[in-house]
Amino acid sequence: MDGKGKITLEAGIERAWDVLLDPNVLEKCITGCKKLEPIGDNKYKADLAVGIAAVKGKYDSTIEIADIEKPNHYKLIVQGEGGPGNVEATGTIDLTPIDENTTELSYSYEAEVGGKVAMIGQRMLGGVAKLIIQDFFKKLGKELKRNEMSA
Repeated sequence: MDGKGKITLEAGIERAWDVLLDPNVLEKCITGCKKLEPIGDNKYKADLAVGIAAVKGKYDSTIEIADIEKPNHYKLIVQGEGGPGNVEATGTIDLTPIDENTTELSYSYEAEVGGKVAMIGQRMLGGVAKLIIQDFFKKLGKELKRNEMSA
């Protein structure tokens, strides 16, 4: 399963970068994230409880940020295991400044799933992935606004 997209962030590239890599923000924005704790440089253990369709369940996950090219690019590597199955996903994030207060974020991802969750079909999984990604960026937009007010 794979996908890609673009969104516009209402923040300059440096602020968008800082917020995107802030573990406190990530914990708030990742769907179903109950806890996100550092276990190494740019590596986190995440407790996720996803409540969407056949993907519903708890996952013990690791999230790693790699290939960092501040403030333009990084790779996100996610591995998770739980009752519904397992997932291994890799995503890339690319930031491009539009002007001093606006940044374009391009993303792409590839994911492989196994276990019970793999039996539900690619179309449904693709829909669930889109829901999770949309939810993440909606929450991220709120965090950018909140971050701007406290700056």
